[in-house]
Amino acid sequence: MTLRHASRLWLAVGAAAAALAAIQAGAQTTPAASPDAARSAMVDPLAPTGRWSIYSGGHAPLPPMGWNSWNAFTSDIDEAKLMASARVIVESGLAAKGYRYINIDDGWWLKRRQPDGRMLIRTETFPSAAIAGGGNSFRPLTDKLHAMGLKAGIYSDIGRNSCGQVFTSTFPNQPEGTVLEREVGLYGHVDQDIALYFKEWGFDLIKVDACGIRGLPPSDPRVKAGQYRGLHPLIDVESLGRTDIPAVKALYDEVRQALERHNPDQDYVYSLCLWGSADSRAWSRTVGNMSRTSEDIFPTWSRMLHNLDSVAHRPLYAHAGSWNDPDMLFVGTGDFDMTNPVRARSHMVLWAMVNAPLIIGYDLRKASPQMLAILGNERIVALNQDPAGNQAVLAFDSQDVQIFVKTLADGDKAVAVFNRTAAPAKAVLTADHLKFASGAPVRLTDLWQGADRQFTGEQALDLAPYETLIFRAKGARRLVGGLYLSEQPSRVNPAEDGVVVPEADPQVYRGLLHWRGTKGGGERTQYGGWGGARLDQTPFGQALSIAGTHFETGLGILANSRVEVRNEGFRRFVASVGVDDSARSRQQPVTFLVYGDGKLLARSRPAQAGEAAQSFDVPVDGVRIIELVARTAQAERFPDPVTWGDAALME
Repeated sequence: MTLRHASRLWLAVGAAAAALAAIQAGAQTTPAASPDAARSAMVDPLAPTGRWSIYSGGHAPLPPMGWNSWNAFTSDIDEAKLMASARVIVESGLAAKGYRYINIDDGWWLKRRQPDGRMLIRTETFPSAAIAGGGNSFRPLTDKLHAMGLKAGIYSDIGRNSCGQVFTSTFPNQPEGTVLEREVGLYGHVDQDIALYFKEWGFDLIKVDACGIRGLPPSDPRVKAGQYRGLHPLIDVESLGRTDIPAVKALYDEVRQALERHNPDQDYVYSLCLWGSADSRAWSRTVGNMSRTSEDIFPTWSRMLHNLDSVAHRPLYAHAGSWNDPDMLFVGTGDFDMTNPVRARSHMVLWAMVNAPLIIGYDLRKASPQMLAILGNERIVALNQDPAGNQAVLAFDSQDVQIFVKTLADGDKAVAVFNRTAAPAKAVLTADHLKFASGAPVRLTDLWQGADRQFTGEQALDLAPYETLIFRAKGARRLVGGLYLSEQPSRVNPAEDGVVVPEADPQVYRGLLHWRGTKGGGERTQYGGWGGARLDQTPFGQALSIAGTHFETGLGILANSRVEVRNEGFRRFVASVGVDDSARSRQQPVTFLVYGDGKLLARSRPAQAGEAAQSFDVPVDGVRIIELVARTAQAERFPDPVTWGDAALME
């Protein structure tokens, strides 16, 4: 349970208290040459590791792009539909722009053969899977896709049964046979299934759902009737406290290990689909290549806002190799069909800016040239596939208008000005939003139209209902000779963000669900993440401030945290540190420490709430991994927010 996770962290932090007291006795902000050996010897989550802990397995240096069958066909998928969409991907030029993964979702399986447990394919709908001798294999299909220059993805569930069986059992192509034959999920068959799907059948991606550990408790009428075997739910999507987080993580980690065993070339993508539950925000980036942050998207504006909000405040939790996934694109359907091109373009732009995997969910046999032009706009796709890997950061946030900014590999900025509402809106884009010098000219290039404009200081903008204006911006940097950490989130990983008791994020928009309407008491907050690390604001969305001094930029995080920073050629780390003015407990001083490749480089005096910020200017020339630690002497259940103000790497 969550409390078990909390207890382990409490014990670990408590075990390090004596070591911290020794540090504080000689505290100073000047560089220290010797490593903190006493703390390193303890089992301590805040101890420096000298390594980058983001998942390095698989192959997702950029957000994966492609197509998935579910939003177009649900489980009514067959080989003809799949191959038709694959041909459109190639012939339209989308494949050349990066859309390469062709993913089969639920509906492909017939049964699990007994007694050997081998998965059998529904060859009536996938005829190429029928092979001589009565066996079946997806290898002919994956070979065809590979010959087209594409990659192939398959679907499973971490439990015994699939999402289709649990929640959409009236849909077509449900597994057949006995109770055991209809157990098509990975549970109890992880190594066997992963070897089959990747080593024998040649798949390149697997999406692993979690309905089987959520929806079939022993009390379910279908279990009582003998239709399924019950499995005590490990996930309660409405309660983090009733979710067994360590057990869920262990199941997904078992799949990771199998993928690594059966893919020695590491050429695979592991897609975790547990919809933001089980506090996956905190651990999925160490296990897989992409992780769903919300329940399913639907082709409505309010649901798109919901899914967007599940990632908008989390740029520090997405990195090259492991991406936030707000679910598939619904461009072409419902509120995003071609009678609503403004909304369709907004959806596309926003997914590109937050580095979402661009997975099309549409029957491409029906795609219009206008729709293909939106999906294939090279300038928009380039933002998503930019090699710097920075998820856009919110430079301005409100319920009406938002401004997203991302730093690109060539030093330019991409900026999206987004009107969330059904009414026209006015916005002002400033050089400060872009972290450009306010007195120097800024050039904006409209990425839909190609038109250029220039401003100095600020630019007034008019937004139509639902519109997102998207620009590439060039200008003089506000910070000469360096980069703020908030400009390079892909290099910053809150390995321990200080959250002891996971809490649901209340800032995610809660719209009506079409299958539930207004039944029940309403849509509740559900995705863990409240109190997680943020850029340019506190963990709870407030302005950064230390003893009355406001910081427009910096890292906001809880005490008892450790942040990894990848250093690529910078020579100094600078920051002003202290307990944030939003602190509530204020019971313990916080000591700030800077490590380089596992060695202590600098430490602060113990800082009390209300005390002025202390300054760090730490040489890091030649250091690969900088670690920023903020800790109290005693473990706290709800640590106070701390601020690394104006945190930057300098040349």
